[in-house]
Amino acid sequence: MKLIRGLINLQSQPSACVATIGNFDGVHLGHRAIVERLIKKAKQLGLPSCVLVFEPHPKEFFMGDQCPPRLSCFREKYQQLSQLGIDKLVVLQFNQALREMDAADFVNDILIEKLKIKHLVVGDDFRFGHRRQGNFQLLERMASGQYTLEPTHSILVDGERVSSTLIRQKLASGELEFAEKMLGRRYSMSGKVGYGQQLGRTLNFPTANVAIKRRRIPLSGVFLVKCRWLQEGVEQQAWGAANCGSRPTVDGNNYRLEVHLLGVSPTLYGIELSVDFLASIRAEQKFAGIDELKAQIAKDISQAKALIQKVDISR
Repeated sequence: MKLIRGLINLQSQPSACVATIGNFDGVHLGHRAIVERLIKKAKQLGLPSCVLVFEPHPKEFFMGDQCPPRLSCFREKYQQLSQLGIDKLVVLQFNQALREMDAADFVNDILIEKLKIKHLVVGDDFRFGHRRQGNFQLLERMASGQYTLEPTHSILVDGERVSSTLIRQKLASGELEFAEKMLGRRYSMSGKVGYGQQLGRTLNFPTANVAIKRRRIPLSGVFLVKCRWLQEGVEQQAWGAANCGSRPTVDGNNYRLEVHLLGVSPTLYGIELSVDFLASIRAEQKFAGIDELKAQIAKDISQAKALIQKVDISR
């Protein structure tokens, strides 16, 4: 999958394409259904398939630190999309100019002139352009034989419409299995392991401090997790107990992901660690002091080990 950043680099893309547009946060089952139809049509027409996304997420641009938490950072989104067989991923910077662009100008200047779309696959509730004035009906009116248009409809799981918003709600309430159903995989976060305050080591529960590059996170608390990383080109795996949140007992500032690996103690500094969330153990809470925190961590680890026998590892 070729990554193209910015409109200026679109000028070097001479071929027409079959495209879809969206945020693709989480790359859930609804997104995957769109991509399947995109690739199918691209093969029929003998054209490359193209996904157009925006960075930052428009809600981050508008709402700043009050925006809903992302399900996936850009790197995770890129990795998920690259596994689906897409030819090109085009990333447009969402800035003031794009915010103020008229919907008709977006179609003419970006979709037709720059992307050279011949077929567009979008959700029937898709909105775009200044004040979200663009919709499916506008795209139909502007097609004028220059491109064809294909709507996609909602994907339902247990009677509920799959959406990034609903997945965030399920993760926030600890309903990991339901979120997994909508994602089509376990929910995970990844990042490089860095040096923390060494508090876990002081408490005799050393942790890997995973750098999560996002303003907010969609879940918090203590979880049973499965960790994956590459060691000399070979994938390694280990169970773990993870704390995800702001550590209110210690400092309460910023969001952190800390993982205590069970039964192994590899050196992971500087290594990319992927953390799959399998089961919720408890909500994040503030303790009276470090001794009370240490006692609770011991209980959390014991509970995590017990949960390993109950978790369906085939999920």
